[in-house]
Amino acid sequence: MNLPFIQSNLMKRITILLAEDHEIVGQGLRTLLEMETDFVVVGSALDGRSAVVLAKKLRPEVIVMDIGMPLMNGLEATRQIAAALPATKVLILSAHPDDAYVREALDAGASGYILKQSTSQEVCGGIRVVRDGKAYFSPAIATRIHRILPDLEGGRPLPGNLKRSLTSREREVLQLIAEGKANKETADELGISIKTVEKHRSHLMAKLDIHHTAGLTRYALDEGIIESRFQPD
Repeated sequence: MNLPFIQSNLMKRITILLAEDHEIVGQGLRTLLEMETDFVVVGSALDGRSAVVLAKKLRPEVIVMDIGMPLMNGLEATRQIAAALPATKVLILSAHPDDAYVREALDAGASGYILKQSTSQEVCGGIRVVRDGKAYFSPAIATRIHRILPDLEGGRPLPGNLKRSLTSREREVLQLIAEGKANKETADELGISIKTVEKHRSHLMAKLDIHHTAGLTRYALDEGIIESRFQPD
C-alpha cells in the first residue's frame, strides 16, 4: 500500500464545516457531501456560536452556513468568522431568496449564497468555487446580483460597503433578547456580567430608538436577526 500517495490524496480534499440547526437537514447534507471524493466534513454545529468556536478550532477551508440559527444567527457567525479566519470561505445555504439577506450576507463576509432548493450538484459546485477564492450564487440570485449589490468588483463583494451601526456584541445581545432570554441568561450565555448586558440593552434602545423589548424583537425579526420560530410567546 502506497501510504504517501494516500496521504497526498487526503491532503487535497476540501475540508468543510456544516452549520445547520435542523439536525435532519444537517445529517442529509453531510451524507450528500461525503459522497464526493474531494470533500471531507470535519465538523458540524447546531447554532452560530458553536460554528464560530468550531471554525477557530478546526480551521476548515469552507463553511456551509445556515442563516436562521439560535444563540447566534448565521450572518453574525459569518461576520465573526470572516474577521478571525480570512482564509476560511463561508457559503450561505438559505431558504431566504430576499435581496436584503443576500446583501447582508455579503457584507458580513460570505463568499457565496445558495438557496436550499438548489440541486446537490449546485451545492457541491458552489463549495468548490468559493474554496478557489471566487464568489458563487444560485442562478436566481446571480441574475440580479448587480441590483442587489452594484459595487461588485470582478464578481467579488467589496468589504465595508454597508454601514452597520450596531457592534458585534450588540447584535449578539439583541438576538438573545429577541429569543426571550432574560438578562441573567444572556449574561451566562455570553460570559459577561448582568450589568454589562443591561448597558448593551440600553445602547441598543438608544441607537435604534426602540424603548421596549417587544419593539426590539420586532426589529430583530424584520432585519432577519431571528426567524419567527424564535419569537417568544
